[in-house]
Amino acid sequence: MEPCFANTRYRTEHTLAESKDYHKDRWHKGLVGVVYEVTKADYVTIIATEGGGSGYQDIIVQCYEIPQGSKEVDPHPIAAPFKAHTLFAPALPPREPGTPPPSSGGRISRPDPSYAQPSARYLRLITDGAEEHGLPNDYKAFLYQLRPYTITSARQRLGQFIFLSIWMPITLAMFAASNIFVDDKGRLPKWMITVKSAVFEGVWVSYDNFFKKFLGDGERTQEGRDNEAWVEVPSEKSPLLRRIWGA
Repeated sequence: MEPCFANTRYRTEHTLAESKDYHKDRWHKGLVGVVYEVTKADYVTIIATEGGGSGYQDIIVQCYEIPQGSKEVDPHPIAAPFKAHTLFAPALPPREPGTPPPSSGGRISRPDPSYAQPSARYLRLITDGAEEHGLPNDYKAFLYQLRPYTITSARQRLGQFIFLSIWMPITLAMFAASNIFVDDKGRLPKWMITVKSAVFEGVWVSYDNFFKKFLGDGERTQEGRDNEAWVEVPSEKSPLLRRIWGA
């Protein structure tokens, strides 16, 4: 339903050199976003709703204000910096089955983090936010050239239905349980983190070993039509998406 979401990572020369063919990797300046002032109670709620400490690490980053009306992001800002909290989800290395997940946060890493495409719904949230907050034009141009994931076959549609029918009730039950066991700091107990990790591992194992193999790609738009099973799924929004994203 949502193949991938936005995330941040530390930038290195290696990350700049990899996956140049993907639209997602075409932004080579710093992280661009919005800093919000929240109360401690608000921040506890944020932690609780973002995995309860199971997926993210709370880190401090150095920020520079972008002057209002800027057309481009300055890669070497000279304004006075200030500090802000952000939630950072580092990619976790593969671990042996049965070993506990780290208590400090992290996410299951896909073989190629740049492979998956966001849904049109999620991408619209990102671009609407960029417009609302007046982010620089070059960053908005980068966002608008990202391509959303599109189902292009009946097999993929069937796979999505079966996949969600199996995993959605389990995932919703897990989130409901998280609301019960979260502490006054918005964090989950270690045993609950282990349960959540096991559920998400099960999601990806079933997808990689069955759904993707037999029912089609659920992360990236299938461009090929070399199989009679592939049929075009018409959508009333297709012309609009083609105009917006150049699909």
